Amino acid sequence: MPTSKAAPLTMLEKVPVRVPLHNTPLGILASARAGQRNVLELIPEIATRQPMLSGRTGKRWHMIMDPEALKRVLRDRVEDYPKSTVTKLILEQAIGDSMFVAEGAEWLWQRRTAAPVFSHRNVAALAPVMTAAAERSSARIAASHGRAADMFTEMVAATFEVISDVTFSGGEGFDRSAVQHAIEDYISHAAKVSVLDLLGVPGWVPRPGRILAGAAMREMKRIADEAIESRRKDGRCTVPDLLDLLLEGEDPKTGRKMSTSELRDNLLTFIVAGHETTALTLSWALYLCAFDQGVQQAARTEAQAVLGGNAATQADIANLPLVRQIIDEALRLYPPAAFLSRTAQVADELCGREIKAGDTVVLPIYALHRHHMLWDNPDQFDPARFADPKAIERFSYLPFGDGPRVCIGANFALQEAVIILATLLARHRFSAVEGKDPKPVMILTLRPEGGVWLKVDAA
Repeated sequence: MPTSKAAPLTMLEKVPVRVPLHNTPLGILASARAGQRNVLELIPEIATRQPMLSGRTGKRWHMIMDPEALKRVLRDRVEDYPKSTVTKLILEQAIGDSMFVAEGAEWLWQRRTAAPVFSHRNVAALAPVMTAAAERSSARIAASHGRAADMFTEMVAATFEVISDVTFSGGEGFDRSAVQHAIEDYISHAAKVSVLDLLGVPGWVPRPGRILAGAAMREMKRIADEAIESRRKDGRCTVPDLLDLLLEGEDPKTGRKMSTSELRDNLLTFIVAGHETTALTLSWALYLCAFDQGVQQAARTEAQAVLGGNAATQADIANLPLVRQIIDEALRLYPPAAFLSRTAQVADELCGREIKAGDTVVLPIYALHRHHMLWDNPDQFDPARFADPKAIERFSYLPFGDGPRVCIGANFALQEAVIILATLLARHRFSAVEGKDPKPVMILTLRPEGGVWLKVDAA
């Protein structure tokens, strides 16, 4: 059932930039080249019109776009569909002991330990850090009035300020620029799919790109370990940050606490995911607002009426429904985690089709969010789709995944995104730059290649 009632598009209406999905089968080498260039190019166009596709590229694979089948993989039979070997090979070098990579009992105790850290109360208490970052970002953008600026670079800076402040708030011994450089280096070199991954070559066989990123990863872990040990020694901050809360946390069933390496890998997961995904969401949201000036003006009017010249706070979020709808629609059109994969552990059946143990099950969130059987005018920017969230079929919209492994920081990310976007739209006007449309390219996340260049003026 379609989940939005947008009017039919005419041939003359533009839609925001999208990935050119392929129409011919890809062999192993072509798949490897696509994986290096843009993972989403592995998705055939027909995936936006069919519930499931199957094939073989070295290994058997199945792409799932059917909401009921996705529910089975992500919730009902989650233990039978752990993260794929390729996903683990890409992530283990950076966050190998974290709950994002762990499976089974090892994942469960870490999740139980970390879940209270992201309670509504704790996330709300961190909102002033987000408000302060929105103020600083707005001031930097004001310096660019009258000319074009790269909003992706600016959003990365703003969200990295937030995540580093709420993770290592004291900052002593924590080299933020070195960590940010290591993250960028890792995404550039190590996070790409290798032809060896597609062929199912064991993980102990070196992948050149991951070797190149090794030194930066080791340095990032060293910096984080020293900061953790320093906090153990010196005690918690006045206002507890994520590190304090994790240090104090324990598994409510066993009393187990995280070791330094477990703490470090989970904190690095929060840093990488917490700033990268929110920066991307905000960048794409600003691009979409520049694309549709009518939506931008309506959101500006809403934000100015609520904020009255101030930066947004956590208390303002409930009164900013259109800003939140823009964030939701940006996450639909450009989900940061746009391509997920699992490895079937046992024989199963999805959409009436046989699944064998060892098969790769792909969850192409990008295709799901643009599926013609699930969304009206799926490539159109239409925030009004989310005016009534209950009208959205749950497993047709998965920007944060779902089931037991749903993103633990989803509320944190949404709170931060609304606070920053509302503040910026209330104070600045964004317009497109001719010939400078961003190109959606997925390596580890769905990024705007070339940046998001927008002309900036005072509101």
